[in-house]
Amino acid sequence: MDLKLLRFYKIPILIALSCIAFYWTFAYTLVREDFGRLVMLYAALSFLSYKLYQLLRHNFKYLVIIAIIFRLLFLFALPELSQDYFRFIWDGQLINAGINPYQFIPSEISEELKFPNTEVLLDGMGSLSAGHYSNYPPVNQSIFAISSWLGNSSQLLTVMFLRTFIILADLGTIFFGARLLTNLGLSKDRIFLYILNPFIIIEMTGNLHFESVMVFFLVWSLYLLQQQRWLSSAIVLGLSVSVKLLPLLFLPLFLNFFLKNPKLSFAKLIGFYSLVILTLVFSFIPFYSEEVLANFMASVGLWFGKFEFNASIYYLVRWIGYQVKGYNIIETAGRILPLITIGAVLLLTFQRNHTSMQSLIKGMLLGVSVYLLLSTTVHPWYLAIPLLLSVFTSWRYMLIWSLVVILSYSAYSNADYNENLWLVALEYIVVIGYFLYELFLQKSIKPVDRVY
Repeated sequence: MDLKLLRFYKIPILIALSCIAFYWTFAYTLVREDFGRLVMLYAALSFLSYKLYQLLRHNFKYLVIIAIIFRLLFLFALPELSQDYFRFIWDGQLINAGINPYQFIPSEISEELKFPNTEVLLDGMGSLSAGHYSNYPPVNQSIFAISSWLGNSSQLLTVMFLRTFIILADLGTIFFGARLLTNLGLSKDRIFLYILNPFIIIEMTGNLHFESVMVFFLVWSLYLLQQQRWLSSAIVLGLSVSVKLLPLLFLPLFLNFFLKNPKLSFAKLIGFYSLVILTLVFSFIPFYSEEVLANFMASVGLWFGKFEFNASIYYLVRWIGYQVKGYNIIETAGRILPLITIGAVLLLTFQRNHTSMQSLIKGMLLGVSVYLLLSTTVHPWYLAIPLLLSVFTSWRYMLIWSLVVILSYSAYSNADYNENLWLVALEYIVVIGYFLYELFLQKSIKPVDRVY
């Protein structure tokens, strides 16, 4: 019986073993400057992971086990493709020393600190991070503090605890995501389009980006709301915002869902909004002062008015600015483009009838996609939320985007971190082209609100 079972699963086992070898290479031997090898490994993992999903999609338990194994491969590795974790450890150590991480710029207080790894952390995070106030919200900061305390000044141990939080968050996403899919009449195996995606495993578990925790709270909140537990949903959504601020973008889209749902009402909508904001506010109370608030908002604002990476529409706007003004108009564009994003979200709010959970999720997906297309900075890990939302819809352009976003790493293949704009253009031509294909030409796509 065992031999028959082994023969039946021979191909999935071979694919899984190949993925293990490739993930091991990613975790322990790859350097981000080796762009060619990076792309080939990523492309191979994307193909093999999708084949694994196709072969085992009805074996939910096996896919969960495989997803955990792939993540545990990274447990003892220091991130190679991102240096953000140095700032995570820094902020965590500050909190444990009784210092407010929002109050000081690392490079300004480094001389006053007696941490044994101060210079290592400053050098690791780089001058850009060391020269600005922290912009990580309080739930993130609490994870940094707990991990740094448990790690006891060991860089590897702290990374292992940070990674454990992310893995646990992904398991929570499987649990609530599968339940929500089932409740919506969709196949629960769809959650593995997110969980088994190499983009999620590498960027979240591997590179320690906490969008996984934000996504976990978001899908948990949506599940609670679908169960008509709007009070709990609001609190959990507030926690999601307190990991990363991005879910604030979705708040207008809940309007019609509450107003046109017979079990909800305008009063409950106001209560929902109030609880989301109060949860966020309460999470900031331990750190609050007028100075801290100003520092945090200034740090967040930098991402719109100073930094630029892997952008699409903004790069076109920037080029036009050079032709007309003769200089980089990022500060002007950084103020206007977010306003256009807000306008697009409001248009989605009032033009679409978000009375069902699926239509609400589709509105959220389109809204965050507009935000990313208009952003001045689109790091790969920003795609986590729209990728998760896409599994509840018939849209698959986010799967394509999660594949081609690896092209943005070409910037790290040279000492000056200059982007290859031809590769950036290729990325967005493919993504936008596939989205338009889905929107206008692929007649076989089933309506998002149909249960199938």
